[in-house]
Amino acid sequence: MLEEIRKELKESINVKKAVMDYCLEDTKKAIELIIDSLKSENKILLCGNGGSAADAQHVATELVQKLRKKRKALPALSLCTDSSILTAVGNDDGFENIFSRQIEALGDKGDVLIAISTSGNSLNVLKAVEEARKKGMRIIGLTGSNGKLKEVSDVSIKIPSSSVARIQEMHLLIEHIICNRIEEEFKEE
Repeated sequence: MLEEIRKELKESINVKKAVMDYCLEDTKKAIELIIDSLKSENKILLCGNGGSAADAQHVATELVQKLRKKRKALPALSLCTDSSILTAVGNDDGFENIFSRQIEALGDKGDVLIAISTSGNSLNVLKAVEEARKKGMRIIGLTGSNGKLKEVSDVSIKIPSSSVARIQEMHLLIEHIICNRIEEEFKEE
């Protein structure tokens, strides 16, 4: 059992090293895009499925409340949390439309959509991107090394791994880095 634990830890370390080699510039671009949007009085919308939905909710919370430092609340909303909207849209229009319908209602030009999909092929996330594009929003995609999301995002942070667990770990790390840098920008003096 100890060898299996060691193997998992080594794999995680190796993916972190690869993220340092391949994801720094895109992470910087994502931070700049979010800061520009927030400084222009726009908001951040987030979506994903399963663990990525939990990430969307987590990041929205960090932006509205705080990660480490007291500062003004920042406008961020996870599109994964309203069970009435999710079930109504899913039932009436199909699960593939649960995020795009909310973007139609809530998205504005200049807002940022953070679309999270480990596979990069989640239909409801891709439809959200499509609707966000119609609204004049900018798109940050967090994904693995494959999938369509990387092709349709303004900024694509592609984790160089095919392991869902490793991709999710790196997404959370990058999300915390993003939130920390944003917090530094908006901290109270």
